[in-house]
Amino acid sequence: MPRTVTVAATQMACSTDRQSNIQKAEQLVRQAAAQGAQIILLQELFETPYFCQKQKYDYLKLATPLEQNPAVAHFQKLAAELQVVLPICFYELAGQVRFNTVVMIDADGSLHPNRYRKTHIPDGPGYSEKFYFSPGDTGFQVWETRYARIGLGICWDQWFPETARALALQGAEIIFYPTAIGSEPHDPTLDSCDHWQRTQQGHAAANLTPVVVSNRVGVEQEDDWQITFYGSSFITDGFGAKVAELDRQQEGVLVQAFDLDALAFTRQSWGVFRDRRPDRYKLLMCKDGATGNNG
Repeated sequence: MPRTVTVAATQMACSTDRQSNIQKAEQLVRQAAAQGAQIILLQELFETPYFCQKQKYDYLKLATPLEQNPAVAHFQKLAAELQVVLPICFYELAGQVRFNTVVMIDADGSLHPNRYRKTHIPDGPGYSEKFYFSPGDTGFQVWETRYARIGLGICWDQWFPETARALALQGAEIIFYPTAIGSEPHDPTLDSCDHWQRTQQGHAAANLTPVVVSNRVGVEQEDDWQITFYGSSFITDGFGAKVAELDRQQEGVLVQAFDLDALAFTRQSWGVFRDRRPDRYKLLMCKDGATGNNG
């Protein structure tokens, strides 16, 4: 029998009421599960509005240790009830530092021991994440869940082909990206939505691995700054084509089934992993493309 899995991406607006956001996320998870989804992606940092627009010390207090995070505890119970796998992104306090972190809840409600801390941390107008997050120290992670072996990057990670390739090399059968991206508050004429989607479609095509992306919607105001999150959450097939997509305003879910054995056969048939030349890629280990040994 073929190995099949049904995945879902969710999309929602977030308020300043943490519990309300958790409840809305639960409703979307239930909706996706009712449509047969087994692995369900919630967006980046869905417990709160996107607090990184401005550098404010009060927002540092939003971080919690894993053991004290209300969303993780809440969705462990829900995962066990619905028998679904849930990656949960939260603002982690670890000792004296803070990370943008994902933990993986398996379909029995248990937490996998490995967590993922966001590797690439952006810093620009409206997206001042270096003030809030230290660069991740976990390396790229994959999880052997009940339904599939999955990999995950967080938001800015999705712009880097190295993220997707590292996950694919570790055997990820599907790649997930929780994200929070929208307009540029310093220049409202900029719109990166199409570019953002094409970049991730390229990761799927290059690795012959489906990609599932969950973004938020709505307008979030911070003093004189404002971001309109453009939603457009989507799912690709293993060739990078979009097979499901939400628009820029709607809250909801996307659901898509995949035959994991067929995907594995396609990856083997194309030979892109067979024909890789890691000994030729040493230049990628340096910042400027010149100081590394290119072999």
